[in-house]
Amino acid sequence: MALSAQQIPRWLNSVKLSSFMTALQLRKGFQRPGKTLLCGVFAQPHASSEDCFLQWGFRTYRTSSMWNSSQSANSSRREINCAQSTLLPSVNEPPQKTQKMPGLDSELSLEGLDDVPPLSPLQPISDEEAVQIIAGPPLPPSSVTLRDYVDHSETLRKLVLLGVDLSKIEKHPDAANLLLRLDFEKDIKQMLLFLKDLGIEDTQLGPFLTKNYAIFSEDLENLKTRVAYLQSKNFSKADIAQMVRNAPFLLSFSVERLDNRLGFFQKELKLSVKKTRDLVIRLPRLLTGSLEPVKENMKVFRLELGFQQNEIQHMITKIPKMLTANKRKLTETFDYVHNVMRVPHHVIVRFPQVFNTRLFKVKERHLFLAYLGRAQYDPTEPNYISLDKLVSVPDGIFCEGMAKASIQDFEKFLKTL
Repeated sequence: MALSAQQIPRWLNSVKLSSFMTALQLRKGFQRPGKTLLCGVFAQPHASSEDCFLQWGFRTYRTSSMWNSSQSANSSRREINCAQSTLLPSVNEPPQKTQKMPGLDSELSLEGLDDVPPLSPLQPISDEEAVQIIAGPPLPPSSVTLRDYVDHSETLRKLVLLGVDLSKIEKHPDAANLLLRLDFEKDIKQMLLFLKDLGIEDTQLGPFLTKNYAIFSEDLENLKTRVAYLQSKNFSKADIAQMVRNAPFLLSFSVERLDNRLGFFQKELKLSVKKTRDLVIRLPRLLTGSLEPVKENMKVFRLELGFQQNEIQHMITKIPKMLTANKRKLTETFDYVHNVMRVPHHVIVRFPQVFNTRLFKVKERHLFLAYLGRAQYDPTEPNYISLDKLVSVPDGIFCEGMAKASIQDFEKFLKTL
């Protein structure tokens, strides 16, 4: 009949007591060759069935004691130690190897493994384990290029995937320090979503961020406030997107500066609100660039070139780049068109595109027309040549429609210059 878990400790105690008494009697008598067990049982070289049963009962008792109470386990250890100290090896034969029973620690349940502390990073390892460790390349302490940091920075890798040109950004000494401190999820992701909502396409994000990487240092709420200001001035969402694409630094300027710039152009050029808005939409650099070239060119138009205020308004609303053009280019173009080609002011005002054209192109075509006797720019005279078409149409149309000559003749004439 099988014993229950509660009966096993009592049965084992009685078995241990009888075993202990048997060991004392055997010690007084003739000792036969055998092996001493730590459990206090004198075993023959060929273990009997009783001994095997005793060892089985001892293991069962240990397992049962663990499951029921720690107190029973402690008492059994004390009894085992007592029996172990009583049985000594025979003096007539050399000490034999001790056969060890599995300890309590080797029979821990799986739940006990959870209490094992984790390995320390300072724990020594063998040479074989050390050889198997693969370490990545160390982060360079300093470098002249961001390329050395791409493998170590998730932020830089994702910016490259967006199309950002790090070779241009790294020319700025503060760029690397800024980008390497940024976390893509915390610092960049929300900014990208803001730009996309503003109207910047995925293919435009790379060029935009290459020019204005410093936008990541701006507070997102400040950027939204500047967009709201432009919307309050009746700039549409499409207008703002176009302005930000053409002038990436636009949103980096405060509301006060944007308001002052709009007020300056409206007052200085004496433009209406609508014309001022159209002017900065076509050339948003007027809001971000320096005002010195603008002020200088306004003086050139009035004092050196002799245009009236209304004529200046008409020309700059058609060609806004005239406000930021190089002063020398403006004066040389005007001098050739007005003094050599004999084109009056009012005709130049009607076709200000001539200021936006390379001067050598104007010279080549005028000289060819003069060679053919067709250089006539007065709209009231026959065979009139429009300044607009003179500087804008391709060579083939110019030769066939205006010069009434072949393009081969024009090319031969250019070789004589």
